[in-house]
Amino acid sequence: MKKIIFIISMLCLLNCAKEEAVPVFADFEFEVFNDDFSIPVQVVFFNRTEGGEDYEWSFEGGVPSRSVDRNPGVIQYNEKGVYTIELTASNQDGSIDTKVLEIQIDDPVIVDFEITNLVDTFSPASFTFQNNSTGADTYSWTFEGGAPASSTEQNPGTVVFSEPGEHKIRLEIGNGRETYDLEKSITVDPFLVTAFDSEVAFVDNDFQIPVRIQFQNNSISATSYEWDFEGGTPRVSTEQNPGVVFSETGMKTVTLTATNGKETKTITKQFEFFTNTNLRVLNDIRLGINTAHSRNTVGSFYSIDQRTVYNKEEITGQPDLGQNVDLVFFGLDNTFDRNRFVSPDKISTDAVVFETLQNPKTTKFINSQELCNCTASLTSAQFDAMQNDALLSALIIEETPGGLQAFDNVMTPRIVLFEMQDGRKGAIKIKDFIDDGQNSYIIVDIKVQKE
Repeated sequence: MKKIIFIISMLCLLNCAKEEAVPVFADFEFEVFNDDFSIPVQVVFFNRTEGGEDYEWSFEGGVPSRSVDRNPGVIQYNEKGVYTIELTASNQDGSIDTKVLEIQIDDPVIVDFEITNLVDTFSPASFTFQNNSTGADTYSWTFEGGAPASSTEQNPGTVVFSEPGEHKIRLEIGNGRETYDLEKSITVDPFLVTAFDSEVAFVDNDFQIPVRIQFQNNSISATSYEWDFEGGTPRVSTEQNPGVVFSETGMKTVTLTATNGKETKTITKQFEFFTNTNLRVLNDIRLGINTAHSRNTVGSFYSIDQRTVYNKEEITGQPDLGQNVDLVFFGLDNTFDRNRFVSPDKISTDAVVFETLQNPKTTKFINSQELCNCTASLTSAQFDAMQNDALLSALIIEETPGGLQAFDNVMTPRIVLFEMQDGRKGAIKIKDFIDDGQNSYIIVDIKVQKE
């Protein structure tokens, strides 16, 4: 029996001698979120240890700074630096192993810059660039259309742009592991162009002195102006858009010199002014018969000063226009057997069919010189030859029953004489009677005193 027990004990000792302690091999990997090493940085760790049962993590500069979990999850770094990561693994057999790595945490990389214009934006325009980027140690500038066209300096100094238009400015920065870029643009104003237009006052568009002209400056990229008006008042001006009165006859030169501090350019134009004849000439005016007026196809009311024909819709829609009317033509129908000019203040009492005018004027007419039995007389030939108001000024316009009589279309051309409420005298030359049914009308020329 003792022998059997001894044999069993020896076998047990032999079996126990064959067991070995399990070794520990500490190992781990990590991954940075978005591969972004600029603070704040989040790192996740993956434990690849073999043979371990217990773990001790140490994260220098990390939050949290330690862990005993196999996989510690996400560790965050909030400050720049090079930090040690240490993992110690062990097991029940007493095996221990440690792995140490370093991680570099960078400042945040922010790309930003400011642009400053020197003097002005007229070509050639100079700009400086202030680099406000952080966390970078390399810089790459690109200046579209600039001189220089590129730079690797942190602050590249002055860049000159000569070509007008928009130019893109691009800055790319890096810290060795990451790159960021930002693009902005600058605008260089066009080259200097000197130009102007002019608009003559409505009452002076025959260019008979005195003539008032409003000048419209259309210059491009100019900052100051010098005008010279030959024969004008004022003679010179530095206004951008001056108004000038010309009181001398003949060809006169207007000169505009524009500058922007870098360039100066000049343009000239000529204007011709004429002697004041005190005669306004109005040609090819259409005046409709009463149905044409009422149908709003050809109006019967005419304003000398506005040089405008009004129809019924215009007068009723804007009653204040009535006070502009100087001449009213009444044509009974398209046969033109009965036609006459009527004073605006008589149309509601003179057996005509027009609407009443607001604040109507009084105009005297001689429709039929042949029936007038008065001293006023003007032939068609005299009308055509009239170059000033001398003949009109000499006329004495008297309304008589015969002179107010209607006329037909037998005699063409026909001259109708009138005197306006303000005393100006004029003549109407009826050149043609146009039969267009209810839209029929006459065509007239008018010569009238300006003052």
